[in-house]
Amino acid sequence: MRVMSICRCVAAVGFCVLASAARADVKLAQIFSDNMVLQRNMKVPVWGQAKPGEKITVAIAGKQAVAIANAQGEWMAKLGPLTAGGPHTLSVTGMNKLALTNVLVGEVWLCSGQSNMEFGMTQVKDAQAEIAGANHPQIRLYPGRMSSAASPQSRMPGEVAWQECTSQNVASGGWGGFSCVAYFFGRAIHEKLNVPIGLIESAWGGTPIEAWTSADTLKTLPDFSAKLETLVVKGLEDRHAPTGMYNASIAPLIPFGIRGVVWYQGEDNVWRGYQYRTLFPAMINDWRTHWGQGDFPFGFVQSPPYHHGRGLSWVAELCEAQLMTLKEGTNVGMVVTRDIGDVNNIHPTNKKDVGNRLALWALAKVYGDNKLVYSGPIYKAMKVEGGKIRLQFEHCGTGLIAKDGKPLTDFTIAGADKNFQPAKAEISGNTVVVSSDQVAVPVAVRYDWGEDTQATLFNKEGLPASLFRTDDWPGVSVDAK
Repeated sequence: MRVMSICRCVAAVGFCVLASAARADVKLAQIFSDNMVLQRNMKVPVWGQAKPGEKITVAIAGKQAVAIANAQGEWMAKLGPLTAGGPHTLSVTGMNKLALTNVLVGEVWLCSGQSNMEFGMTQVKDAQAEIAGANHPQIRLYPGRMSSAASPQSRMPGEVAWQECTSQNVASGGWGGFSCVAYFFGRAIHEKLNVPIGLIESAWGGTPIEAWTSADTLKTLPDFSAKLETLVVKGLEDRHAPTGMYNASIAPLIPFGIRGVVWYQGEDNVWRGYQYRTLFPAMINDWRTHWGQGDFPFGFVQSPPYHHGRGLSWVAELCEAQLMTLKEGTNVGMVVTRDIGDVNNIHPTNKKDVGNRLALWALAKVYGDNKLVYSGPIYKAMKVEGGKIRLQFEHCGTGLIAKDGKPLTDFTIAGADKNFQPAKAEISGNTVVVSSDQVAVPVAVRYDWGEDTQATLFNKEGLPASLFRTDDWPGVSVDAK
């Protein structure tokens, strides 16, 4: 009798194990957790794993969607559109039921790039006061975990979950806490729109733009197709590897519903400005293609001045590539920080103005506040007038001014010999007239064309002009790879 009883127990345990294995409880993708924010006013994807053929029902705030797991156990439901508000409970029901609580609906932004985006709140200017005031229950933070991988991943390493924006949470984790740029950007949007804000941080210092681009795109670019064939990623040291960051730190987020992206990167590509002309728009289009949300807004920060010590034109040519992306891209925006950088510190601590300027762009161009002046002057055209050149600009706001009322500096002018000379520059209405006694027949002007020059031309709204040149003569980074 005792032996029979033991056998029955063993059989029962075995049956339970088999039943549990066959059940394959429904699971959500890593980015879904308590305290999250879902994007309003769009069909938001909700996805995960379940038993093949299993029916999954997803519901929130009176909205419901159904999905059937495919042969690989993958499922995805499109929920909504949803109206801003909350908190709500997101329920996911299959053979088991999941319930995520304290879920808000609002505006979600992905904040990505390298160290100046990763730069945390404990290091920002006036850090103590900023952290003390960072209690915003309607703002939620998703601090990504950074790594590199040889193929697209479904999860970031470790445990990652959404958090409420509190003084403690903004100062914890990462490189000195949550991204300063992301926080100030999100706070400014929240204060203006009064809707919940979700901020996803996915940024890592020392990473080139090709690391953030998928293999699908890189293999179409001659400079990288051969590298991908021999790519082997071996941990943290390979953050520079082409496509590695995309695989480990972007792919797990796709296709989570977002409003758009803000991006701060360029330092690791500073010697390859001409190549960046191709890489940057290629990466933007790459992300948009994989997300499948169309041409979502993409705002970025033009690199600040910094004394790299490799000659005057390297940084300028990288910034020029960013400016070209602004002019030629669709639904993109650029903020200039040439006035708030630090030529002796590659990580300037004034990140509040950076975030606020990104928010100005978003509020004006994404959220439709047409009254806002969101950009500094951008060079438009030139006209030779005798021995002078008159420059025309877009985004003059209510007028052009020189910083602190002092004379404009860092303008140079050249003739056909391409020999640039320091120039006199004077504001004339919404134009600038440039000349030099050393150049009798001018053909080209450059402004702020150096690695550690700083902006002196502004509009009256206090936004600096981007550096520019009127010529297209070959630069120092033409052959840099």
